[in-house]
Amino acid sequence: MTPRTLLFYDYVPDILERRGPFRAEHLGLVQSFKDDGRLVMAGAVGDPPHGALFVFAGGDAAVAGEFAAADPYMAAGLVTDRRVERWNVV
Repeated sequence: MTPRTLLFYDYVPDILERRGPFRAEHLGLVQSFKDDGRLVMAGAVGDPPHGALFVFAGGDAAVAGEFAAADPYMAAGLVTDRRVERWNVV
């Protein structure tokens, strides 16, 4: 089994209206974690989005915490809740 770490975000109800000023920086953070191999994939959940899911390489929850701490969406209050889970891929 290959361990992964999942980071789940719940967004504010009006995320589409509020994310604009922070989106480029948020996507840049996603890309930097992906470029260095820490992030496998990520994306919004729902239509319209009500949250997001991030899949990190390995089972170290600290990496997900580092991402969330640096995310402008968190700093701007666009994320109402988050949780980290270990995922064993078969």
